[in-house]
Amino acid sequence: MHIHILGICGTFMGGIAQLARATGHRVTGCDAGVYPPMSTQLEAAGIELIEGYGVEQLGLNPDCFIVGNAISRGNPLLEEILDRGLPYVSGPQWLADNVLRGRWVLAVAGTHGKTTTSSMLAWILEDAGLSPGFLIGGVPMNFGVSARLAGSLEDSPFFVIEADEYDTAFCDKRSKFVHYRPRTAVLNNLEFDHADIFADLAAIETQFHHLVRTLPRQGLVVSNSAEPSLERVLARGCWTPVERFNEPGGWRVEGDDASGELSLMHGNEMVARTVWSLSGEHNRSNAVAALLAARHAGVPLERGVEALSRFQSVKRRMELRGTVRGVSVYDDFAHHPTAIATTVAGLRRKIGTEGGPRILAVLEPRSNTMKLGVMKTQLPGSLAEADRVFCYGANLGWDAAAALAPLGNKATVGDELDALVAQIASEARSGDHILVMSNGGFGGVHRKLLEALGN
Repeated sequence: MHIHILGICGTFMGGIAQLARATGHRVTGCDAGVYPPMSTQLEAAGIELIEGYGVEQLGLNPDCFIVGNAISRGNPLLEEILDRGLPYVSGPQWLADNVLRGRWVLAVAGTHGKTTTSSMLAWILEDAGLSPGFLIGGVPMNFGVSARLAGSLEDSPFFVIEADEYDTAFCDKRSKFVHYRPRTAVLNNLEFDHADIFADLAAIETQFHHLVRTLPRQGLVVSNSAEPSLERVLARGCWTPVERFNEPGGWRVEGDDASGELSLMHGNEMVARTVWSLSGEHNRSNAVAALLAARHAGVPLERGVEALSRFQSVKRRMELRGTVRGVSVYDDFAHHPTAIATTVAGLRRKIGTEGGPRILAVLEPRSNTMKLGVMKTQLPGSLAEADRVFCYGANLGWDAAAALAPLGNKATVGDELDALVAQIASEARSGDHILVMSNGGFGGVHRKLLEALGN
C-alpha cells in the first residue's frame, strides 16, 4: 500500500511514517518545512519528502492519506482530497488500526514528562529483554530513534506510546490518546495547557476521563496522587485498578542530585537503590511512574531500578550541546512555566547554590499557549532560581519585557536573535551554565551561542 502523509515532519507524524515504512508500506509525505533532524531520519528510512501542500501531489495516487493534526481546513491539498472524496484517516486512528491492535499498550499521559517517562519505560522493558515497540515524542538516547515497530505478538506484545492530550485531526477533536486503548496507563500530572484548543482545566480533565474509560478491568492506572486534578479525574469513574505514587506512605523515589543517587521507597522501606545520570524532583517522579508501569508488564522493581542506572535520557531534555571556555550550553524542551521551574531547579540542585556557578536561562515562548500570553504572569516565578534571564520576544502577541519586569535587572528581552546571542556570550564567564528552553529550533541558537563563545 502507498501512504501519503500530510504534516509528516512533526515528531508524532514522523514516527507514524517510520512505523508505516517498517510494516512494508510505501510512504511519502509533505510538510511546510522539510528540514533536519526529522527530514534526515525519514529520508534514511526511504521516505520521499515534498515541500509544501501543492495539489499536484494527488498525482502520486496513494491508496490512503494520513492527515496530521497540524493540517487545518483551508489547506489546499486537504481541500482537494475532500472535494474528490479520496480516502483519508488521522494519524492516531491509523496507528490504532494498523499497529496497536492486539498489543499490550502502555500509554504515558500528562502535561509534563511524557517523553522522558515513555523513554524510561521503553528502556526498562528493553533492558529486561521484552523488546517493546514504541512511539515517543522525542529521541531516547538509548535507542537513537523516536519510533520502533515491535516484533510479532508472540515475540513481544508490548508497545509504549507517549499519549498526548492534544486533538487528533481537523475531523476529530478528541484527544489523540482516546484512540490507543491502553492496558497500562500512566497519569503523570495534569495542568492547564493548550489554551488554543481547551477553554480551561476542566475541559482537559474531561479528556483524561475519556482515556480512563477505555482501560480494561485487568489493566492498571498508575497515577500521581500529588495531583488534585488527577484525583478529580479518577473520581468521575474508574473501572480499572489504580496504583498511586508520590504518597508519603506509598511509592516514591528519593535521591540526591549532586551524587546521582536514586532510591525507590515504599513507605519507610528502601526497595532498591542505584546511581543514575538524571537530576531533579520531576525526573524522580517520572522514574517511579515508569517503574510501576513496567512492573505491570512483568519487570520486577529491582530490575527496573537497575535498568535506570543505564538510562541515557532524551535529546533536548537537559542535553549538553557543548562547552566552550568553561561555559556549558544545554538544550531543553521546557516551555510551560511548571516545566521551566522544575528544569531550572533541577540544574540548580545539580551545580550547587552558594557562590557557585551561575545559570543563564534563555527562553523562547513558542508554544501556542505561550504565544497567547495565557501563562505570562507565571513566568517570573518559574525563572526565579536563574541568575540571568534572556527572553526572545519576537512574534509574540504580548509584551515580554512587561511580563518579566518583576525580575528587575535580572531579565533582558530582545527581538533580534543575533544581538541577543552576542549579549549572552559577552556576559558569560567560565563556570556558567547557559540553559536554553524552547519547544522549537529557536533559530539554531545553541550553535550560535557556542560559536559566539568561541570567538
